[in-house]
Amino acid sequence: MHDSAHDGSARPVVGITCDVTDDKLDVRRTYGRAVVRAGGVPVYLDPSVALIPAYLRLCDGFVLTGGDDPSMESFGEATHAMATPIHADRQSFEMALIAAAEDDDRAVLGVCLGMQLMGLHGRGTLDQFLPDVLPTAHEHWNRVTHTIEGSLGSGVVHSHHRQALRDAGRLEVVARAHDGVIEAIRDPARTWWVGVQWHPERTDDAQLGQGLFDALVRAMTMPVGA
Repeated sequence: MHDSAHDGSARPVVGITCDVTDDKLDVRRTYGRAVVRAGGVPVYLDPSVALIPAYLRLCDGFVLTGGDDPSMESFGEATHAMATPIHADRQSFEMALIAAAEDDDRAVLGVCLGMQLMGLHGRGTLDQFLPDVLPTAHEHWNRVTHTIEGSLGSGVVHSHHRQALRDAGRLEVVARAHDGVIEAIRDPARTWWVGVQWHPERTDDAQLGQGLFDALVRAMTMPVGA
């Protein structure tokens, strides 16, 4: 566990990112509940880049939640006409948080949009509108569940997305859907750095749902360098 405001006997603190709509922050309570079940304490983060050093002192790890779509201009391409870009404050905050958490080797779980931002940070690329490139795109958008398989695990997951990583850059692909869509990534150079395209907070499969939050919190209790 990294140094933070609490002592070693306390439950790990997990920072959870929020969506931004006008002057409101929004996040599904299922994320916090999953963190609590895993033995952690959820803290919801205001998207202020200036607060990231304080968040690193406060939190042992982070959950990057789902949301709409990233704006792609900062990654060298135009944002697709069918995309629904997230608030600029959220994107700038989460990209800066990812970089800071990586530098400090914090445990991170990225969900849906969160995984995509992790992949873009890792020099991956994004298919911004799957129907343009994938005949089975409707299975990722219209269906509530589909199967995935890979070294991270295999089973049925709750998934709902129209974008996906085209490639994972310097990160390792650890699960795919049956049609080849990248469904999970990790950084083997980090203590625990995992992104999943599905929603584990709404997935019934024990390993691919709650189990990911359990693994995240468990990683936060490991001594640095273990």
